[in-house]
Amino acid sequence: MKKIAITGNIASGKSQVEKIIKNFGYKVFDADEICHNLLNNGDIIEKIKKEFNGYEIFSNGKLDRKKLGAIVFDNQELKIKLENIIHPAIKQELTLFFNNNQNDKIVFASIPLLFEAKMHNLFDKIILVTADTNTRLSRLMQRNNLSKEEALLRINAQKPQDEKIKLADFVIKNNSTLENLEKETKKVLQLLH
Repeated sequence: MKKIAITGNIASGKSQVEKIIKNFGYKVFDADEICHNLLNNGDIIEKIKKEFNGYEIFSNGKLDRKKLGAIVFDNQELKIKLENIIHPAIKQELTLFFNNNQNDKIVFASIPLLFEAKMHNLFDKIILVTADTNTRLSRLMQRNNLSKEEALLRINAQKPQDEKIKLADFVIKNNSTLENLEKETKKVLQLLH
């Protein structure tokens, strides 16, 4: 089984590439979705409660992701604390995904913080989706309803794209149309076989 990672910095279009790959019939592990589910998991919530004691991160008894995001993107130490809770749980789910799909010739995993979480060694090949900073900035502000400052905090919280390009096997540039993105993704899929 070939294990292929899909990664890219925030608002690069990684989810769109993931959708395209799924449309070709491949199985894709979605770390964002898993993370979302984990933030509803009792054990994880308890760990977060303990680590973030004294911070206003709950609304009506539920974890408020927006409040949590605002805190961790503004404080490196707290960001690391959250990642130390979330990343091992994601890794565990990823191992399960690999085990459950052992008979597939090729599987994909979409992991935004692949390099930051030091999970890149788990894969045979890495696809990096990139977009220029201004494109990502406007996408992020629009998509998440963020101010320019809030969006820049999130963009700057990740390892720079230039560094990731050196570590990737394939780079898909996403500064253009959806049609072009599909074409580029298809090219990479052909090279993987």
